Amino acid sequence: MSADAGRRRAYLRTDFLAIFLLAACLIWPLFKAKYLDKWASIESTFIADARFLREHWPHPLWQPLWYGGTRFDYIYPPALRYGTATLAKYYPMTEARAYHIYVAFFYCIGIAGVYLLVRIGCGSRGAAWLAAAAAALLSPSFLFMPSWRADAWLHHPTRLGVLVRYGEGPHMTALALLPIALAAGFVALREWRPRATALAAIFCALVVSNNFYGAVALAICFPILLWSTWITYQRNGIWLRGLAIPVIAYGLTAFWLVPSYLRVTSFNLKLVSEPGNAWSIWVAMAALIAYLALSGKWARGKPELFYAVFVTGLALFFALDVLGNEFAGFRVAGEPQRLTPELDLALILLSVEGLRRLWIRDTAGSRAIALGAALMAFATALPYARQAWQIIVRDPNYADRVEYKLTDWMASHAPRSRAMATGSLRFWYDAWHDLPQLGGGSDQGVINQLVNRACTQITNDKIETALQWMMAYGVDAIIVHDKTSQEVYHDYVDPGKFAGALPVMFDDHAGDVIYRVPRRFPELARVVETSRVREQAGGPALEAYAQALEKGPDSRALMEWDGIEAIRIRATIAEGQSVVVQMAYDPQWRAESSGAALTTRKDALGQMLIEAPPGLHDMRLKFETPLENRIGRLISLFFAIAVLGLMIYR
Repeated sequence: MSADAGRRRAYLRTDFLAIFLLAACLIWPLFKAKYLDKWASIESTFIADARFLREHWPHPLWQPLWYGGTRFDYIYPPALRYGTATLAKYYPMTEARAYHIYVAFFYCIGIAGVYLLVRIGCGSRGAAWLAAAAAALLSPSFLFMPSWRADAWLHHPTRLGVLVRYGEGPHMTALALLPIALAAGFVALREWRPRATALAAIFCALVVSNNFYGAVALAICFPILLWSTWITYQRNGIWLRGLAIPVIAYGLTAFWLVPSYLRVTSFNLKLVSEPGNAWSIWVAMAALIAYLALSGKWARGKPELFYAVFVTGLALFFALDVLGNEFAGFRVAGEPQRLTPELDLALILLSVEGLRRLWIRDTAGSRAIALGAALMAFATALPYARQAWQIIVRDPNYADRVEYKLTDWMASHAPRSRAMATGSLRFWYDAWHDLPQLGGGSDQGVINQLVNRACTQITNDKIETALQWMMAYGVDAIIVHDKTSQEVYHDYVDPGKFAGALPVMFDDHAGDVIYRVPRRFPELARVVETSRVREQAGGPALEAYAQALEKGPDSRALMEWDGIEAIRIRATIAEGQSVVVQMAYDPQWRAESSGAALTTRKDALGQMLIEAPPGLHDMRLKFETPLENRIGRLISLFFAIAVLGLMIYR
């Protein structure tokens, strides 16, 4: 290594650390926070998920508390949940504190990562510092999107508002890792660098393993990076290396990113976002063709234009997606507004590159324009810079919140009762205890979509329909909030409809009432007439299904959990009868009695139906590791060894 190269690396390491520390100074209260005052935030989901993981370490296969049960892997990508749970488990602290440390650390890494990307991309140390400062202080999207500007009362950057106000820790962590993945990717694509290839694949895998919107951003950025490198450098092997990086990255995620995960998540995401439209696809294709044609004509074989081609492409496609949606309804897939922080990053990179090029023209006029533009931009950040810590408001009195009080009461008085919880209580319901609820904190992981329909109709429809859904899905208690409650969302259209109709279990006289739902037996298993609940065309009506469970044969099914992945059921079954387990059907549940396998299938409402011959049965149900996950683990092990080889190869 030459002396100049060594000096550049030393500067890079020093600058990276300095920027990390400066970013940490801006958000220092977040490192020390347990609970924030943002009780409507979905950060509760990740705190609750990490607590569940810590208490069922190291890798639960089944999550029985949410949505009538679902695969634990389906709930969310693994990186943040394992990072948070590891901190809470091995460095004793609350999961809430561990979550905030995790996201705060990577927030600062992300600011330094912007420096790294610009420093490697264009070679300018000054431009890299400017871009990092802009990422920490500015949001160019405010110029075009007044609703986002109005939502940032100190004009703090969107990435911080999304993190703190809305609880998008996984997304902002993925965004933080994205510039590092792209910087390593550029080094790996430009020439054969085994270690850079390994690092690019690792950071791409980490982006995907934190959040899917981060994965979408990576899917936009990496092809632009690949094209920009190839069109300007025109070197053999770029396309092959461009294929190797995502292949290795997928191999590292194969142990959890299995085909069924993608299928379930894709289906559920369609339920929470509007569908794309055909004209948007054609516009996107036209923009792509124009970008390829113009950059091919302008920059072919000119390495000095690599970075300009790259940042222009980023700004073009993120602006088309986000601003096109804002002003014209452009939508290919998903929710484009969720990528506003990525748009900020793209616009910052493009703007800084424009200022750098003005500066290197080395004329008094061009440098004055560049300096003036930079000063004007950063002047808008003065309110935030002066009061940065006011964005992060800690709440030390979490025990006085309704979310804590009601879940603590349920844990003390009805710990095994499945409850119908809504709003902010639903988000926080499992943050402190293992408490089963009909809903949950991560809708993308639902495997029985009828549960979402049930929750909607319980909160919106007449009481008869609500009771039928709750009896069908084994709900023992319903927690209702009126408009005076401290609960944030107030989902019930008519909270008074349950008064007098259901017995009261608890009333805090502050707008929150817990009602008992009448059920024949407390267990989540019923002996039923098979013909009344079997899945078929049209299926039985909701009322008929509920009656089949609650007014069926006079035979009680005694059910108990053996951990969270096995169930014991003792029941006497007659001819034409079966057992319904009020849990979402998954083909990986296996049932046996006296050593003989029993048939399990999905019933009319997506729950598990066990068919057995007449007689007394002592059934054992066990959730087995899916074959696709076992294969994925072998694939991930192979690629982990390959990455290790690349890291030590010279």
